[in-house]
Amino acid sequence: MAEYEHLLSVQDLHTSFTTDNGTVSAVNGISFDLDHGKILGIVGESGSGKSVTAYSIMQILADNGSISGGKILFKGEDISKWSEKQMSGFRGQNCSIIFQDPMTSLNPVFTIGNQISEAIRLHTDKKGSEVHDRAVELLTLVGINEPEKRLKQYPFEHSGGMRQRVMIAMALACEPDILIADEPTTALDVTIQAQILELMQDIQRKLGMAIIMVTHDLGVIAELCDEIIVMYGGRICERGSADEIFYNPKHEYTKGLLKSIPRESGNKERLVPISGTPINMLNMPKGCAFCPRCEEAMKICLEEIPEEIVINGEHKAACWINIRDRFRDAASAEEEKESEVTAGE
Repeated sequence: MAEYEHLLSVQDLHTSFTTDNGTVSAVNGISFDLDHGKILGIVGESGSGKSVTAYSIMQILADNGSISGGKILFKGEDISKWSEKQMSGFRGQNCSIIFQDPMTSLNPVFTIGNQISEAIRLHTDKKGSEVHDRAVELLTLVGINEPEKRLKQYPFEHSGGMRQRVMIAMALACEPDILIADEPTTALDVTIQAQILELMQDIQRKLGMAIIMVTHDLGVIAELCDEIIVMYGGRICERGSADEIFYNPKHEYTKGLLKSIPRESGNKERLVPISGTPINMLNMPKGCAFCPRCEEAMKICLEEIPEEIVINGEHKAACWINIRDRFRDAASAEEEKESEVTAGE
């Protein structure tokens, strides 16, 4: 039996950045688990803390950023306390990341072959012709035709979709346990987006790795993820299966995201944007982070941070409206019970 319960377990993670205007708490106490072979989606608008969460796991934060609290357990070990040498081994061998812009993530002055070969040499013991053969194998795996020819080409000779496939190939060089995809389809057109997502799903099935998909678009990951986490203001608003999030949303921010997703091409219904402006992380509300933009906000939302409560099975949400409704339901049930007792007498 394995000595660890989950492949990756993030526990009460806090990540902050020091700026000239003060300390920015980009991630405020989030927790989640990831198991072998599962796909986790982390969704939220820019500034929600989703990418910082991914970078915290990899420990590739900017110089002014640091993990200020919590644990990141990989196979039971707290990697947030690891040295840079230990993390260098972790990156690539155990966990890889695909960055959101394939146009700038590849070095324009080196060939595709040079860049893939570097990743293979850095994280494996392959040498000479073995490196070349592995590079060809990886390009074939991600669906690039004529891999021998592509290895000799430069990034500018490839389309955006091809470059993203190269980035995926580099991330898969060591067949890591975890693949983090940070907005992997942002710079691509809709048709190529679908191809890249289908490719990642296919690779996940073949290799059995776990994937963390970071995106701002709920529609992109609708059929991809086993679990979805919705973030806002560095906190988790809601989590659950795709069906629960899409068909039974219980946080006002999640509902706002869903209303802003374009529907079928023939649907003439107007999209409803989320009112207000993104939160200022230097001036966080005392209570719920979303309350300044929430049309259903109550007085308590301004004063206290809501606890995450179970909605149904693994579906959880942190919203005072759910807590209020639960109390109302309990009170109604109690009144009904008392009425039945009185009637019986």
